[in-house]
Amino acid sequence: MTKQVHLGPAPATDGHATKVRWVVVVLLAITAGLTYIDRLNLGIVAKFVQEEYKFDTETMGWILGAFSLGYAIFHIPGGWLADRVGPRKILAGAILWFSIFAGLTAIAPKLLILGSFGPAWAFAIVRFGLGTGEAAAMPVGNKVMAYWLGPKERGFGTSVFLSGVGAGGVAAPILITWLTKNWGWRWPFLVSAIVGAVVAVACYFYVTDRPEENPRVNAAELGHIRGLTKSATSSLQPVKARVPWRKILSSLSIWGLMAGHFCLVYPVYIFVTWFFVYLVKVRGVTVSKAGFWGSAPFVANLFMVPLWGWLEDVTAAKMGTRRGRRACAWLGTAASALLLWLGTHTASNTLALSELALAAGFNFAASAVL
Repeated sequence: MTKQVHLGPAPATDGHATKVRWVVVVLLAITAGLTYIDRLNLGIVAKFVQEEYKFDTETMGWILGAFSLGYAIFHIPGGWLADRVGPRKILAGAILWFSIFAGLTAIAPKLLILGSFGPAWAFAIVRFGLGTGEAAAMPVGNKVMAYWLGPKERGFGTSVFLSGVGAGGVAAPILITWLTKNWGWRWPFLVSAIVGAVVAVACYFYVTDRPEENPRVNAAELGHIRGLTKSATSSLQPVKARVPWRKILSSLSIWGLMAGHFCLVYPVYIFVTWFFVYLVKVRGVTVSKAGFWGSAPFVANLFMVPLWGWLEDVTAAKMGTRRGRRACAWLGTAASALLLWLGTHTASNTLALSELALAAGFNFAASAVL
């Protein structure tokens, strides 16, 4: 059953639109940043975890991969729940859920239930739980963006939302390395859990499923979001629609997009899970310098994603939307593949790591336009 939405009493206004939608966008950007900090944290401290629990590289790989398994399985259910229950509750619940599992990572082998499985399985189960929570965050965030931003602001708002990924990736290696150096490898997980819980509460009490339901939104802002006059905003009603699964699954374009994202996400998995370990164990970089280089791929993200968005607009105007986007996606993918190959075959650490960072930047850029 579709929930009926009514425009509640608007706060007093002098004709200027409120800016509640941008607070919502910032909260979503913070959420996106948190998801990447929680993805990166175990990879960054993997060296210390391996030394303490005597895990070999293969075991550590299974532990790190457990996140991706949970993320893959619960991605679609997370979006489905947001459609049925509403994005606000699912978003806040997902943030709280993955924050709890982030905190549990610090004590996984000591947990009464998980401890009986052994340290490796304890870490893997907790990491799987983290993935199930994060699986809902991005699709639900996109759904909230669709409700809260009008067509003319959605592109910019999405870029702010996704900039949280880059910001989280830049901050994670530096902050986690600093916390680990001063207080031990468990503290990054505990701090992340506390911050996540605060963000979950903020999202639950500030964000609403639709702007019509938020008493902080005045009629002028609502009209701006919908592109309607003030008098027309009260007639807005949600549209009930069924998902055309047969049409979606029979579309060659959908399968092509899925294949493209698979090829692009695989290198991202390497950067998120193994890059810090690669820096320390293979390249022989010190832990402090690894914190700097570990953030480099996400610094490239911050520059390359908006640049590629601009390039896409230019090429789409000249070549058409489909051909323009496809050309940008192929160019970014090809450049990323070439730089990945060069980076792994270059002897100089500085040059090699610069090439790998740029490879990640082109990868994120291609993902943004695909």
